[in-house]
Amino acid sequence: MNFRIGFGYDVHQLETGRKFVLGGMPIEHTKGPVAHSDGDVLIHAICDALLGSVNLRDIGVHFPDTSANYKGIDSKILLKKTAELLALKGYKVGNIDSTICLQKPKIKDFIPAMQETLADIIGIATDNISIKATTTEKMGFVGREEGITAYAVVLVYKK
Repeated sequence: MNFRIGFGYDVHQLETGRKFVLGGMPIEHTKGPVAHSDGDVLIHAICDALLGSVNLRDIGVHFPDTSANYKGIDSKILLKKTAELLALKGYKVGNIDSTICLQKPKIKDFIPAMQETLADIIGIATDNISIKATTTEKMGFVGREEGITAYAVVLVYKK
């Protein structure tokens, strides 16, 4: 079997009064990401990891923030298109391990629903998607609630 690994990272500034979407789930919060799309850092990091794993560059190449086609787009659509690009190259997702860094809100109760949402889009078992959350102990821009980051590592294999 041909295995490949990909790594992804995304970051967005947070601003008061914006909608907060993470892992495809709307979450009640006073702030939300400043972004061309819906600003879902978790999905964006996963997309970058998947694209990188099969040498398809990054999310900005496929879904540029300069295109009106992606203005306000639901990132679940971008993830679906990314999974389709992998399938065209003959790859399937083995597993995803991800970490979200944010001070607030606490998201542990949303993680199972995020896993289900992402698994349904990608076509893998929820057990193959790990989502972890951490703070930065009030240090840096994440700790000051000025931004949010996400990291993802994926394993893909040739079908």
